[in-house]
Amino acid sequence: MLKFLYRIYQVLIALPIGLSATILTAVTTTIGCSLGGKRIWGYYPGRWWSWLLVRLFFLPVSVEGRENLNPKQSYVFCPNHQGAFDIFLVYGFLHRNFRWMLKESLRNIPLVGKACEAAGFIFIDNHSPKKIQHSYDEARKVLRGGMSMVVFPEGRRTFTGEMSPYKRGAFMLADELQLPVVPITIEGSFEVMPRTRDFHFVNWHPLRLVIHKPISPIGRGAENINYLLEHSLEATKSGFSK
Repeated sequence: MLKFLYRIYQVLIALPIGLSATILTAVTTTIGCSLGGKRIWGYYPGRWWSWLLVRLFFLPVSVEGRENLNPKQSYVFCPNHQGAFDIFLVYGFLHRNFRWMLKESLRNIPLVGKACEAAGFIFIDNHSPKKIQHSYDEARKVLRGGMSMVVFPEGRRTFTGEMSPYKRGAFMLADELQLPVVPITIEGSFEVMPRTRDFHFVNWHPLRLVIHKPISPIGRGAENINYLLEHSLEATKSGFSK
């Protein structure tokens, strides 16, 4: 009975409010960034939108480890990728100004894709090595400007709930610019809306965000990249509930 009522609530209340908030956020971000102040308009509207969407569905959120971050330091944040609500959880509850590294297909979402472009998010185009290189060149500019970046090292959402091997791109950026990597454990998002149930009803389930201690570079080059990758993967796995 509760599950049925929850779904009725989603159709009649959460979905209309969420859709209206998405349109308003996209338009506000696009206009605000075009007028200047990208550090404000490229972050805060999206943060409030993400917080609202999570709260609209009454999803409990617990956050651990914000004290591990230095407010004056730029980071490469590396969360695992469980489901669609990962973006809302990180954006709404990390409480750090950052830019996303996103897959190219998200650029095609009406209004949202345009807002992401205006905010300075980086789209990864895997159609050719040249396009991939261009994407990472743009990411370097963002990081050199003192902004942090969020990258999903798995590259895509899990189909099974289990973590996939990490790709090297995020750690190569951190190595080149000598930035600390911050592993993040996301738990519960797979149960809320897994990849196999996109655009279905949201399942009620607690969400958990664990911000681990930053992993600083130990040098430069292949050894450092492997070190950052392996320790980030290990830390992320350690954050799951036993």
